[in-house]
Amino acid sequence: MISATRLEAADAAVTVLSNRSEVTDWALRYFGPWWNATSVDAVAVCAGAVLIAEVTPDAYKGITRLVHDGRPTQAVDYAKHPLLVARDDEDIIATSPEEGIAYRSTPSSGRLVLAGTEAQPLALAAARLAREAIRGQLLRDGWAVLHSSAVVRPDDGATLLAFGDKGAGKTTTALLLASHGWQLLANDRVLVRPTGERDVEVVPWPSAAALGLGLLHSLGWDDKAREHLRAGDSFHPTQHESVTEALLAGDHTPLWENAKRERKVQVFPDQFPDLFDVPLATGGRAAGLLFPQVDADAAPDIIGGTRTLGEADFMSGATEDRYPDVFGQARGVDGGGRESARAEVAARLAELPRRAVRLSHDIPASAAVLCKAADAI
Repeated sequence: MISATRLEAADAAVTVLSNRSEVTDWALRYFGPWWNATSVDAVAVCAGAVLIAEVTPDAYKGITRLVHDGRPTQAVDYAKHPLLVARDDEDIIATSPEEGIAYRSTPSSGRLVLAGTEAQPLALAAARLAREAIRGQLLRDGWAVLHSSAVVRPDDGATLLAFGDKGAGKTTTALLLASHGWQLLANDRVLVRPTGERDVEVVPWPSAAALGLGLLHSLGWDDKAREHLRAGDSFHPTQHESVTEALLAGDHTPLWENAKRERKVQVFPDQFPDLFDVPLATGGRAAGLLFPQVDADAAPDIIGGTRTLGEADFMSGATEDRYPDVFGQARGVDGGGRESARAEVAARLAELPRRAVRLSHDIPASAAVLCKAADAI
C-alpha cells in the first residue's frame, strides 16, 4: 500500500510517496511542526513536485548498474556519505552504497525517485531530498538562506535573527529566548525573502538541532533527556551512541570527535515542544538582529559593537558543505539564493535595530540580558 505526506512552506510544496509507511511517517514527524506536513491520499497525488521513496532492492541495483555502465561519473560527499553521480539523458542518477540507496532526479518536472534496500536510511534520505525540493522551489522564487537562528514574538510575528560564527551562541540565544516567551523558528539557518517595500519574510529550515551536553545541562534539560531515554524513547538516529551513554550516566562533560568537532545531542523538531516545553513558530517578519558572543568568564551584558552582516552570514553554494545541489533542485540558482535576493535582504536587514550581546555559562543571567536586548529592539 502506498502512503503519502505533503509538505508546504510559503508557496513551495512537495509530496513524499512510499511503499513503506515508515518513510512518510518520518517526513510527517520531521517537518510537521514547521512545514505544515499532512498525510494525504496517495491516489489523489497527480501534480506538482513528487518524491517517490520505496524499498525496492531490484530498482536500487538497476540504477546502480546504470551509474557504473561506463558513463562519466562524479564522486561527491553528500550528507556525510560518498555518492557517485552520473547522467541518463536529462535525468541525474546516483548511487550511495553505504546507505544502500540509488537516486533518479528529473529536475525539469520536479520528480525524484529513491530506491533503497532498508527503510530507515531511506526515510532519512527522503527527508533530506524533500527539504532540498522545497528549498529549490523557494530559491527559484526569490528566497535566500541565512546562517542564523531565529525566534518569533507570538503576538505580532516580529522575528529576531541571531548571527555569529560557529560557537558564538546562536543556538543558545534562540533557545533562551524561546524559553522566555518567544517561539523558536530556527536554530541554525532560515529562509528569507524581501516582501512589500521594506519587510523580510522568514520561514524555518527544519533540521535536527545539535545541543552540546554542557548546554543541555545548563538549560536544565538533561534530566528530561535522561528520563526520555530511560522510558525507551530516543533522539535523532544521527546522535552518536557515546552521547546517549553520557546522557544516561548523567555526565555532561563535552565529547569530542578528533579533538575538533563536538558530539552533541540531536533533537527532533517536535521534541522541543513535547519534551522541553519550547514552542515553535512557522513564520515571521524580521524585526531586529542580535550578535551574541560567549565569554565564559565575563558577566553577561549588552555591549557595544559595529558588527554588520557579511557574506558568511548567508548560506551559499560555496559554504554549503553537507547538501550540495547534486540533484538539480535549484536549477542553477546558488544554494543560498540569487545574488540579487541576498543583496536586497542584506540591505533591508541593515536598516533594522541591532544589539551585540555577551553571554556566559550563567544561564539565568544570560537569559535576562537577552530578554532586555529583545525588549529594546
